[in-house]
Amino acid sequence: MVPELVDKYIFLVQSFAEAGDRGLSWREVQARWEQRYGGSYPRRSFGNHRSAIEEVFGIAITCDRSTNRYRIDRSESAIDKREAVDYLIDTFTVNSLLTLGKERLGGRVAVEDIPSGHAYLTVVMQAMLDNAVLEISYRKYMSAEAEHRTILPYAVKEFAKRWYVVAFSREADALRVYAMDRIVALSRTGEHFRMPAGFDVQEIFSASYGIYLPEGQQPVLVKLRTTLREAAYLQDLPLHPSQVFLGQEGDHALFALRVVPNPNLVMELCKRGDRLEVLEPESLRQEVKESLKKAIQLYEH
Repeated sequence: MVPELVDKYIFLVQSFAEAGDRGLSWREVQARWEQRYGGSYPRRSFGNHRSAIEEVFGIAITCDRSTNRYRIDRSESAIDKREAVDYLIDTFTVNSLLTLGKERLGGRVAVEDIPSGHAYLTVVMQAMLDNAVLEISYRKYMSAEAEHRTILPYAVKEFAKRWYVVAFSREADALRVYAMDRIVALSRTGEHFRMPAGFDVQEIFSASYGIYLPEGQQPVLVKLRTTLREAAYLQDLPLHPSQVFLGQEGDHALFALRVVPNPNLVMELCKRGDRLEVLEPESLRQEVKESLKKAIQLYEH
């Protein structure tokens, strides 16, 4: 089953992440596998799993021929593997660990559920691995009828407790983003596709916030003024990778980021209420102001 495969990928990544730069010998890999799953672990299966992990997650498990030990490749020429490993463990392993230790950890660990991650996430990821074309029935919000779409699943993206599939839509002849919890049916068409050369989902969304595709819009300089308390939160968890701290101004702090304004960003800024003020650009300042005005009006009548 697909979920079992993904669980095995996660287990291997976890094992090598815990081993660090020292890595694991082939015997140690086998011992861990047998302890977790029982039965033998053929070297050929390990090779197939390594290839799948690199293709799907961008994490390479390499062998140091001088020591014959395997470890996660953290070379500078590759993508940031440490970040990839942390992300993988954070987003995919919590449920697995809770399931394994349910009796021992019951009542001691609380995590937020991501409903859309259960039904289709592993299915879509396996389709990505196989470059398989999918047919989905998709129900938009405020729409009574589901729409049928033929998609080429390029990537998955998580945002605000929801999983999305970033895919090329044949009907739209363009890249689209679909919330997995709005998919009501999914199946393979039997066709396969070729991934575009150099596709990088992080690069595509690098100038955006949330799950809105930039679609030709250029990022603008956004300046913010916050309370010192809110500044501490923003420094620990930046709004966007481009965020920079400009300094302190009395009992306030100044930040700047370069991003394409969109509804996700406006919602995030409004959520911070009187702890954050948009200084620039004026168009974004007014948009946030109008949204907050409408919220106040709900409580005035």
